[in-house]
Amino acid sequence: MAFTRATGKHRARGRTIRRSAHVAGAATLTATGVISTLAASPAFAADTDVTAARQTGLTQALVINDSLAGTIDAQADAQARAAAEAKAKAEAAREAEARAKEIRAEKERAARAAERERLNAFQLPIAGSYVTTGYRAGGSLWSSGSHSGVDFRAASGTSVVAVGAGTVVEAGWGGSYGNNIVLRMSDGTYTQYGHLSSIGVAVGQSVTPGQRIGVSGATGNATGPHLHFEARTGPDYGSDIDPVAYLRAHGVNV
Repeated sequence: MAFTRATGKHRARGRTIRRSAHVAGAATLTATGVISTLAASPAFAADTDVTAARQTGLTQALVINDSLAGTIDAQADAQARAAAEAKAKAEAAREAEARAKEIRAEKERAARAAERERLNAFQLPIAGSYVTTGYRAGGSLWSSGSHSGVDFRAASGTSVVAVGAGTVVEAGWGGSYGNNIVLRMSDGTYTQYGHLSSIGVAVGQSVTPGQRIGVSGATGNATGPHLHFEARTGPDYGSDIDPVAYLRAHGVNV
């Protein structure tokens, strides 16, 4: 026996019916543990990891940013320390150079002072000698009737030196003085050295204290080798002053 479908339109199941079916199906799947199984599946786990990564992405960015900021701060601190050290070294170098200049200046001042002291110093015309005939000693040996200077003991050939700094104003034969030298001293006074066997300076030459100017002898009016020494206020004969007092006034122990 055949069945025939009644003529007319047949509608598909409505949305309400389909939604109800889905809900019912989900309930059934939940009841049977299917959803629990799916949650444990690799595909579901991957989806979960992506979600977790999306959720922690901000935290990772913050960690990276903090690490970079720390590196930058460390570099800035190192640069600041290097700059401070360079500045300290430069300052130390400047201070060392300034101190070196001060030391050089002090040495130069000391050298100039020592040179001034040396040039202003006086000494005996014959080192280690002593006076054998004093100033103003009388007798027929002197044409003026008295000794116009002093005689220092000196063997022939002994070095004669300038008693102080000065300039040679006479160097040659001086009559009764024999070979003689006259110096104009730096203080404006004059000194004379007579009876020399030889002369070692020339007129116009500058001499320093202790500089050798000649060699002792017995030329001129002399009874034997010695040095005749005079101190004068002027270059000419007759302006003599006490040579011993003169030397002592300039710090020489006679």
